Amino acid sequence: MIRDRFPRALSPGPPRVAVSALLVASAALVGAPALMSGGPGRTVTGPSAAGPPLPVEQPRHAATERLLRTAREQIGIRENAEGGGTKFHSWYMGTERAWETAARDGHSVQAYVNAPWCAMFVSWVAEQVGMRPMTGSDVYVVTWARRFQLDGRWGAAPAPGAIVFFDVDGRGGPGEDVYRIDHMGLVEKDNGDGTITTIEGNTDNGLVERRVRHEDEIVGYGYPDYPVIWGPRSGAPARAAGAGW
Repeated sequence: MIRDRFPRALSPGPPRVAVSALLVASAALVGAPALMSGGPGRTVTGPSAAGPPLPVEQPRHAATERLLRTAREQIGIRENAEGGGTKFHSWYMGTERAWETAARDGHSVQAYVNAPWCAMFVSWVAEQVGMRPMTGSDVYVVTWARRFQLDGRWGAAPAPGAIVFFDVDGRGGPGEDVYRIDHMGLVEKDNGDGTITTIEGNTDNGLVERRVRHEDEIVGYGYPDYPVIWGPRSGAPARAAGAGW
């Protein structure tokens, strides 16, 4: 289905239209869950050196792989004829965040029943693996992008587990920046040839699908502050996290 140019009115009836850029920028600052503090390259401390042997700090990609594995397991889930009816819709509508975004944007939570759901999909996946505080949660793709920009976690380089933002219909001009975003998904792989492999909900087939996307469709990437995973205890010293993430 897609139809995800955000922000938009969700009330039934005439086609949804964009509201002003000012509203979106304000929405990015109101009611959005805070990202974890710290940025790429921050030091992650383990148990005290005076205590038992330190656990091994596994690469940060252990967390992203857990996220992507959960996303892969959803491939094939389809929306109903009205564009809704998925477990992602049901879950989001039951969250406190849904009430916050509905109040922010001037409609009821019921308006999400058949709403475009690419952002709900990413929110749901992050929730299942305990990483929603790192990704945030919202129905508006532009709000997601603005949050990553404001937190200094926005860029042009693909990385597994990054959130990718698209202008799939090509209607936006380059000067519009994030306000031309109309879709989002998760990066599974950088193919090294100007394309990336993604996992996305709410594709134009109304599915969760694996897609290969060309860089021409991509507006930018958001980099959540995923946690380092601590493995079994050993005598290895703790290391600083962070190359890249």
